[in-house]
Amino acid sequence: MSSIRFLRSFLAVAHHGSFSEAAEQVALTQAAISFQMRAIESEFGRELFDRSGRLAILNAAGRELLPDIRHLVDLYDRLKLPRSAPGKLAGAVSIGAIVSCMGTLSKVVSQLKREHPALDVRVLSGKASELASKVDAGELDAAFVVESSRKVASIDWTPLYEEPLVVVAPASIEGQTAHAVLAANPFLRFDRTQRTGRQIDRVLRRLGVPVDEFLELNAIETLVELVRQEVGVTVLPLLNGSNWSSSPDLRILSLPDELGRPTRNIGMLERRGHVRQHVTREICAQCQEIFLLKAQAQAA
Repeated sequence: MSSIRFLRSFLAVAHHGSFSEAAEQVALTQAAISFQMRAIESEFGRELFDRSGRLAILNAAGRELLPDIRHLVDLYDRLKLPRSAPGKLAGAVSIGAIVSCMGTLSKVVSQLKREHPALDVRVLSGKASELASKVDAGELDAAFVVESSRKVASIDWTPLYEEPLVVVAPASIEGQTAHAVLAANPFLRFDRTQRTGRQIDRVLRRLGVPVDEFLELNAIETLVELVRQEVGVTVLPLLNGSNWSSSPDLRILSLPDELGRPTRNIGMLERRGHVRQHVTREICAQCQEIFLLKAQAQAA
């Protein structure tokens, strides 16, 4: 029977699509990875990869096996875990977050590490789509990201909070409606390659407003700062806990009711049944409490 090491190599090849890159990840030679994959294929009695030059892409048979092999490796890792005392958290966890969640996540992780010295948590910041891919590939245990319409059977989604999309304009701006403000001023756009940017683009098209695009950035706080400096106006999610509504430099306008109150939904992605799920669930629960308090203070 193939060893767990062979199966880990299979997961690495499945993720990278290359024997050479997988070899770097698992600290083996390319020849060793090639031998392991041939051994697995021989054992299962069918080819699992489409090989072309330096590439090795899972074929239909390989894709069918992938969830079960990932589950088997996770189960083995869980069996190796030391049994900690009730209420104690221990072990290594990797968790990612989009920038707007990073402050809360870092605060919770820092407190948990003080309370549980045996707990080792690695925190990574990134774009939602990149973090979701890392969770799916097993490189991250969980990630706080913007919700996607694409659902994956092996991934669990825990909703955390919603952020309404709003027009953010300088306080001195003229115009009484979102449509009037957007039509009459330079538009500062959030990155359309990202989930939030694509959602904003759909809202603008539904609104039917001809915006005068000035620039496009992948940084919400930078866009808000440019609005403060009266460079232009923008459409953004009203960040959880932000003070934009009370800022004397800003004017926040709601989008028309006929758009159905579009919101950006934030939650935690995690691989179903992964080894440290009790840790990621605790982190999620504590973050959720803080997000709720911020939302209540923002609404007050």
